[in-house]
Amino acid sequence: MEPLQNRTEGNSIAIKNGDKTRNPFKPTGAFIGASWFALLAGVVGYCIGLWNADMQLNEKGYYFTILLFGLFAVISVQKSVRDRAEGLAVTDLYYGLSWFATIAAMVLLTIGLWNAGLARSEKGFYAMAFCLSMFSAIAVQKNTRDAKLFEDKEL
Repeated sequence: MEPLQNRTEGNSIAIKNGDKTRNPFKPTGAFIGASWFALLAGVVGYCIGLWNADMQLNEKGYYFTILLFGLFAVISVQKSVRDRAEGLAVTDLYYGLSWFATIAAMVLLTIGLWNAGLARSEKGFYAMAFCLSMFSAIAVQKNTRDAKLFEDKEL
């Protein structure tokens, strides 16, 4: 796969739209907005669920910490995968630890929910809000990085 930063005007694909030329690799405003909305919906929904939950404070802290840990882990995975794809140096140790942290967050949430004394609907709510948050965090990180890449090129 060819790194994006090695693209030139001669080999990049552009879509003409009237007077403006748009690079198809640059994220659109709609996709950036949808990604941020999904991230906020997932995180805020998860936190509101925790706030209203009938659990002890230490249980709420556990689930909140798993959310933060998972968000950081998936962003780290996205960054290390993207760096490797672009030919930037990423150590095998960091790459492996980011994947381990991502999987650990998912496993810890699964174990916590499996053993929790919650209704199945509540367990499903937390699992879906967690998954939405993880996926959208990856999309937001990708969009942020892509937008920065094209912003630097336009200067």
